[in-house]
Amino acid sequence: MKKLTYLAVFEPSADGYGVYFPDLPGCISFGENFETALKNAEDALGLHLYGMEKDHEEIPTPSLTPVLDEDTEKGALISPVTVFPDLVKNELDNKRVKTNVTLPVWLKELAEQNSVNYSRLLENALTEYLHVNTR
Repeated sequence: MKKLTYLAVFEPSADGYGVYFPDLPGCISFGENFETALKNAEDALGLHLYGMEKDHEEIPTPSLTPVLDEDTEKGALISPVTVFPDLVKNELDNKRVKTNVTLPVWLKELAEQNSVNYSRLLENALTEYLHVNTR
């Protein structure tokens, strides 16, 4: 399984730690303590890479030494952060989301009388209609 490790900069502040990834502009996070900041940095990294992939952007090769922003706070810590992009993608792509549908009243009443599971029925119908193999 593919894993990616990027160096993150953890900047201490009165509120906790701000986090940024020099190789990934716009990928930032925060935590009230280092442990929380590290966990949030992992989540931010996974989501950022997922978004880049969805947008068909090139994923940059991780640097071996970070180039710090000029305004990086003194006492900043540099730590590797690792994610498994395939796990993140699988989790996000299979996340359940709500969607509204419109039905005639008589059909809705009949479905409820027969204990129809709308979510399961719609998912099965869509996968069949779109010829999606879920196995």
